[in-house]
Amino acid sequence: MPEILNRKDAQKRHGDRLAPSRERWLARSRYFHSEDERMMRFLIEPGKKVLELGCGVGAQLAGLRPMRGVGIDISAGMIEAARRKFPEEANPELRFIVGDMEDVGALAALDGPYDAIVISDSIGAFDDVEATLDSLHALSTRDTRLIIAYYSWFWQPLVALAERVGLKMPQPPQNRLGPDDIANLLALTDFEVIKRDWRMLMPYSLFGLGWLVNHTIATLPVIRRLCLRHYLVARSKRLAGYEKLSASVVIPARNEKGNIENAIKRLPAFCEDIEIVFVEGHSRDGTLDEMKRVRAAYPAHDIKVFVQEGVGKGDAVRKGFAQARGELLMILDADLTVPPEALPKFYHAIVSGKGEFINGSRLIYPMERGAMRPLNFVGNLFFSTLFSWLLNQRFTDTLCGTKVLTKAHYERIAANRGYFGEFDPFGDFDLLFGAAKLNLKLIEVPVRYADRLYGTTQISRFRHGFMLLRMVFFAFRKLKAF
Repeated sequence: MPEILNRKDAQKRHGDRLAPSRERWLARSRYFHSEDERMMRFLIEPGKKVLELGCGVGAQLAGLRPMRGVGIDISAGMIEAARRKFPEEANPELRFIVGDMEDVGALAALDGPYDAIVISDSIGAFDDVEATLDSLHALSTRDTRLIIAYYSWFWQPLVALAERVGLKMPQPPQNRLGPDDIANLLALTDFEVIKRDWRMLMPYSLFGLGWLVNHTIATLPVIRRLCLRHYLVARSKRLAGYEKLSASVVIPARNEKGNIENAIKRLPAFCEDIEIVFVEGHSRDGTLDEMKRVRAAYPAHDIKVFVQEGVGKGDAVRKGFAQARGELLMILDADLTVPPEALPKFYHAIVSGKGEFINGSRLIYPMERGAMRPLNFVGNLFFSTLFSWLLNQRFTDTLCGTKVLTKAHYERIAANRGYFGEFDPFGDFDLLFGAAKLNLKLIEVPVRYADRLYGTTQISRFRHGFMLLRMVFFAFRKLKAF
């Protein structure tokens, strides 16, 4: 115990000694800190309730533009500097507290829960990382995101050299933690890693060369593992899941008359309250009339019928989601190539807390003959690999139409749609990109892909394949090179 107290006392003295010069150190490494802050702003939406453990002089917390921001630091000198820089009269949303961030009592008094908990570098000074992480569940909800940023130990010799020559503020001995070490500690404390990222191959601007390298080459597979900074986003597994949810099954349909009744007959009663929302897309085969007939023929089902104003599946899905009343939103393609019988698996994956955005995967089980042409299969594998890298979560089938998420999460995606814009005629990538931007836990449910029994595919391999390539470049710009 005395050794721990001595280390804590040394941390306080170190922070107090450097607090008066902290602003100068920040200015000296302005490019590094601006890039780091850019990444943190990408991971955390503005207007949230944010807690930062080890806030220093408060610059990063203020830069996140929180609705309510609380920073705690063991150094009274750092907190005094933060309060001077961000006085309460001018920044009522910010609060800075002197305290030991490893003290359970101090953390319990922080008026949680929070939307985001930030540990930026201060994890290197924790005496007991496992115990500290474990205490953060009490400040969390199922939607809280824990963001941990640290530096790569590949860079330790250069970091030490930068401290010696005065290019970096000196630090006391730090914990040696790589991304896998941090992920292991998170697993030990019932936090689940949602995504990992690596940034900053060049910590200096060098007349714009640093920006060019860091926003292009440094984000590429393999190379990114050499970057100075790594980031982990996690959620509490203890708080995930729901007791039960009502569900809206949205079925966009264009020229699918022969599949409408089968969609109702084959849909299992996987929860107590199921709403079925048909959205008709200007068909020429009588699909709208068939929807209305089926609605009248099955009065025991809660069936609603709408006609989309625009064109494309994406527009139809947005129409259906806007009209849906269920707590859970599910997309079922009207061609029924993903069987309606699989929807209970998607429901269970959400309610049990396994995931927050559930995507179907058609590429695991053997398919029915004729369900997917060979060129389409190869294209799906290619795009799945690209999007796994772009979204920092594993995907085997980004093009599967069956996707499930809560209405609350969809409304957050819709509210944040301005970041990406109205770019997606399919609707799949609008949801995928939005879910990734909000750090939702994405998980896949394998399904058996069947050949359609009625109608013909509305996918053009080459025209739509070219559109997907454009989306890859679009996603790179918005998710990697921002």
